[in-house]
Amino acid sequence: MFFKDIIGQKEAKQRLIREVKEGKIAHARLFCGPEGIGKLPLAIAYARYLSCSNPTETDACGTCPNCIKFNKLAHPDLHFVFPVIKKKSKDAVSDDFIAEWRELINQTPYFNLNMWLEEMGAENQQALIYVKESDEIIRKLSLKSSQGGYKIMIIWLPEKMNIECSNKLLKLLEEPPSQTVFLLVSEEPDTLLATIQSRTQRFNLYGIEEEDIVVRLQQQYGIQESDAISIAHRSEGNFLKALEEIHLNEENKIFFELFVNLMRLSYQRKIREMKQWSETLAAMGRERQKHFLTYCQRMIRENFIYNFHDPSLIYLNEEEKNFSSRFAPFINEYNVINIMYELSEAQRHIEQNVNARMVFFDFSLKMIVLLVQKR
Repeated sequence: MFFKDIIGQKEAKQRLIREVKEGKIAHARLFCGPEGIGKLPLAIAYARYLSCSNPTETDACGTCPNCIKFNKLAHPDLHFVFPVIKKKSKDAVSDDFIAEWRELINQTPYFNLNMWLEEMGAENQQALIYVKESDEIIRKLSLKSSQGGYKIMIIWLPEKMNIECSNKLLKLLEEPPSQTVFLLVSEEPDTLLATIQSRTQRFNLYGIEEEDIVVRLQQQYGIQESDAISIAHRSEGNFLKALEEIHLNEENKIFFELFVNLMRLSYQRKIREMKQWSETLAAMGRERQKHFLTYCQRMIRENFIYNFHDPSLIYLNEEEKNFSSRFAPFINEYNVINIMYELSEAQRHIEQNVNARMVFFDFSLKMIVLLVQKR
């Protein structure tokens, strides 16, 4: 993982490089921000840069012995701590899952806790950082650096540490071993012990710029520019959401047809066909039903914005645009809030396991009134 592999985050990368060159290396840094923005990849790229024998102005060299060891995340002075599941009812440590961890990072460095749980085969188990892990941290950091440089400890999701482990980590942060750098990567930093927060240098990261996501989608996934722009806009700076949008693309085509059918049938007041439409939705799984309602919310929102006639604000594919050119006038300031409310209510009822046939038929009936609402 190099700085060049990180999507966007230009200012963050420049700041980290500048601090290394100026010798202002914090012994404990807390990378903070929502999922999918590249916190972990950035921490690994920073660790490589710190370890590199011949760093350039913009990145690690990639050819020195230290960089070569980083290629497989197997550098002897690089250590990882992350949430794990129990093994045979016994507390586990990160090294028990290090092979799976390295494989997941090499496959896709942008992942979340659910993806990691799936990689471990967690099923219904929770993942935590147990107190046994703190003993491993102490043991590893008590060893001399094998390469004479920094010993680097990357802790992913430290908010998953139990209280005993947190207290032991605090002591290490208060009196860190020499030439040691802690890189904590957190999505909920405010849930950490206040004393841990006060002994780390906070490094806030924000959503990835849409332009950077567009470029990556085109270069790495071969997505057409118009589709990439639409996906990047909907991802809200989260590259994981962008990847999810790619996988949902085929499903969205089905959702588009269902959405169009509902609007036409409701406008034409074809009750019998609306009931059949509801039964089609009811036959889908609950997760797909929720995804469909999310899609409907996006379409209503985009059609309302379409009425402002500003192409820079519209994020629809060509098929959706063609439909919206005729449908958008039906979504106005008098009904948009009520339609969005009814969609949210339908989503809430689906989550509560209310009969899906009733939920969707009820919503379709309400659309008869809402589509012609003018005041």
